[in-house]
Amino acid sequence: MVPGIAYFLVFHYGALFGNVIAFKEYIPFEGLWVSPWVGFDNFERMFADADFWHSVTNTLVIALLQLAFFFPVPLALALLLHSLTSDLLRRFVQSVVYLPHFLSWVIVVALFQQVLGGTGLLNGVLGDAGLHTVHIIGNPDAFQPLVVAQVIWKDGGWGTIIFLAALMQVNEELYESAALDGAGPWRRFWHVTLPQIRPIIILLLLLRIGDILSVGFEQMLLQRDAYGPEAAEIIDTFVYYQGLLQGDFGYAAAAGLFKGVIGAVLVYTANKVAHRLGEQGIYK
Repeated sequence: MVPGIAYFLVFHYGALFGNVIAFKEYIPFEGLWVSPWVGFDNFERMFADADFWHSVTNTLVIALLQLAFFFPVPLALALLLHSLTSDLLRRFVQSVVYLPHFLSWVIVVALFQQVLGGTGLLNGVLGDAGLHTVHIIGNPDAFQPLVVAQVIWKDGGWGTIIFLAALMQVNEELYESAALDGAGPWRRFWHVTLPQIRPIIILLLLLRIGDILSVGFEQMLLQRDAYGPEAAEIIDTFVYYQGLLQGDFGYAAAAGLFKGVIGAVLVYTANKVAHRLGEQGIYK
């Protein structure tokens, strides 16, 4: 456990002390403590910056789309895998749907470009058939659905692991009793499966809500230039460009701290809602 604990202590809890930069005009050559204090000036700039609010809007829209369309996919795949009677077929399907998770975002983005690009496979097939080609890669209007599709293809299968483990714990006698009472597949799912795995669903939903403002820095950064900041700028890329590329570290830190505070509030609120629903949540 030591390497894992050390990772979180150094890169998560230890890094929290760096948030002091948000209240300074940080100059790397002078150091953290010598750089002058500016109080809430960075936050005042941030709240008056239209580009920042545009990145917040893009982040929220993409996050809500992922929550609506990506979150149910692992559960659906887990139910499908759980229903397979052949162990060999189940293991084969699991291997196929797990594999994209281990590919880097560089490879995933390149694959989608090769398939959906202007000279990609899809347009090649449509052109050979005498049909109109489609403009997807580089089209700002198609960016948000595209990134959701990329996440589903890459991580949908990997997300089934916890749901499959939960489904394995459901007592088979409950299904048999429900079937004897005349319950069909849908009623067995609604009255047996769903109540049994509801705590896991709520727990994963809480974790997802807490991380809702992190919609994939690497995925967005790789495609930002192709679609433009109007479509692909999120909070993380805004912090990257303002801090590392433009050297405005205090301003970038303020944006990052804002994101962290909102995420903490969302986790706290969602956990309270889980308690009201009778579930344990993340903490008491």
